[in-house]
Amino acid sequence: MPIKSGAIHHLSMRKRIYQKHEKYPHPKKLIRIFDKLIYVAVIVGPIMIFPQLFIIWYHKQATGVSLTSWISFVFLNFIWLGYGILHKEKPIVYTSIGAIILQILVVIGIILYG
Repeated sequence: MPIKSGAIHHLSMRKRIYQKHEKYPHPKKLIRIFDKLIYVAVIVGPIMIFPQLFIIWYHKQATGVSLTSWISFVFLNFIWLGYGILHKEKPIVYTSIGAIILQILVVIGIILYG
């Protein structure tokens, strides 16, 4: 069994093996690609909120930013957080917490400057 670099990747690999999940790396190429692609999404997703935060908080302007949409994003990330906690998936938990914090900052900015 080859060990890949990166702590999260290693823990995920061990978890799959010891909990008798599917083989890792998965025999299907598409699943192997998505197993790696998810880490990009975990990092890039919350980072994509920063431009909106910058516009709202630096320019003190929230014109055209939907309060309803951002409150919905917060709510949906709480669902992801619950999913991550129930399934004991630390990457989902950490990403959801980060996204919730950033999205709440957007909501506060919309209320203050909208």
